[in-house]
Amino acid sequence: MTRSTDRSVAAFERASRVLVGGVNSPVRAFAAVGGEPLFISRACGSKIYDLDDNEYIDYVSSYGPTILGHAPEAVVEAIGLAARKGTSFGAPTLAEVMLAELVISAIDSIEKVRFTNSGTEAVMTAIRLARGVTGRDKIVKCIGCYHGHSDGLLVQAGSGATTLGVPSSPGVPAGATADTILAPFNSVEAVSQIFSQAGGQIAAVIVEPVAGNMGVVPPADGYLQTLRDICDQAGALLIFDEVMTGFRVAPGGAQQLYNVRPDITTLGKIIGGGMPVGAVGGPAKIMDHLAPLGPVYQAGTLSGNPAAMSAGLASLNEIASDPDFYSLLERKSAELEAGLREAANQAGLGEKVVINRVGSMLCCFFSALPVTDYASATACDTRAFAAYFNGMLNNGVYIPPSQFEAMFVSAAHTSDDIAATQQAATEAFKAAADVM
Repeated sequence: MTRSTDRSVAAFERASRVLVGGVNSPVRAFAAVGGEPLFISRACGSKIYDLDDNEYIDYVSSYGPTILGHAPEAVVEAIGLAARKGTSFGAPTLAEVMLAELVISAIDSIEKVRFTNSGTEAVMTAIRLARGVTGRDKIVKCIGCYHGHSDGLLVQAGSGATTLGVPSSPGVPAGATADTILAPFNSVEAVSQIFSQAGGQIAAVIVEPVAGNMGVVPPADGYLQTLRDICDQAGALLIFDEVMTGFRVAPGGAQQLYNVRPDITTLGKIIGGGMPVGAVGGPAKIMDHLAPLGPVYQAGTLSGNPAAMSAGLASLNEIASDPDFYSLLERKSAELEAGLREAANQAGLGEKVVINRVGSMLCCFFSALPVTDYASATACDTRAFAAYFNGMLNNGVYIPPSQFEAMFVSAAHTSDDIAATQQAATEAFKAAADVM
């Protein structure tokens, strides 16, 4: 199916004159899949619409926040009410307290919260806090896990950096990453060896409990618990970056799903209902090291923005109001996974496509081997993925324009959406097979 995208093309030409690369985040540029990005004019439920009024079933979901679907009435109303009262005060509001209470009630490891403006800022704060609490400097991160674009963690990062073929970035001083130690995701042996050599210098291990920035890569059995044990033995802290997985894979996040308790948790995405937000949380004895109670400094004029707090409150309350929310979301996600597998089989790619899924996060890799870490993810056929992406787009399904991003299922997706997605995927997999 050929769809006219003349208005998006014109908008991209216009944007390229005033925005760097025509976009405000690199993956949006379609560099890895070819062509010009779609410019979105509106969205509702499971659908998005571009400037040419083409309709797409959306699995980007703003990269995770829109778990209720786009523009849910309760969230839109909450944002409007908050904005009419004032968009920012630089002073506390009750909405901040209420959202913190909801987060704490859902996630057992969190007793206190500090809100930030983004996931990147939340992780920066978590790292500084871990160093301040332990008096140590070194951090262990996993190759391919992305924790935002702060200097100290922008080394062997996933997602956009991998999509562009740039695993680190110019402009990051060598000194900024000197205390960042890399380990392959899912490798207990590598982390054990690192701690045997430098355990007394390590402040924390930071990890996405479900890697979502090299595609979706689940933790191996026992991996997260082993990280917990290693940190305990060495006096280091364990940080779960749940910006993506928090309230997505379970009401208590991945730590509930895998029954492993971190010392510090970072959140974002869903807790802002699609508005810019981040958060750091943990036990009071750790969190109270932050200013104004402790010496670890962190601040932000727009932290706890009333519109974002109100959107997050509305989203979490909507989720909590339905006791079957996560079981229904799991059913839809499993239905989509099965549909994609059947589509791959119909295209003759059953043995050449790997589908990883955890809850409502999933990803298709073009590989005959399991995808368990950064090395196996980046060994996949990205040319085939580009053909698959464009096949899906041409058939009315919008997925992330990168092999290394997750698809997200929302409560708004219907069985008809999933059936249409399977039909589109059958054609898209055939297009991928032609280039393999």
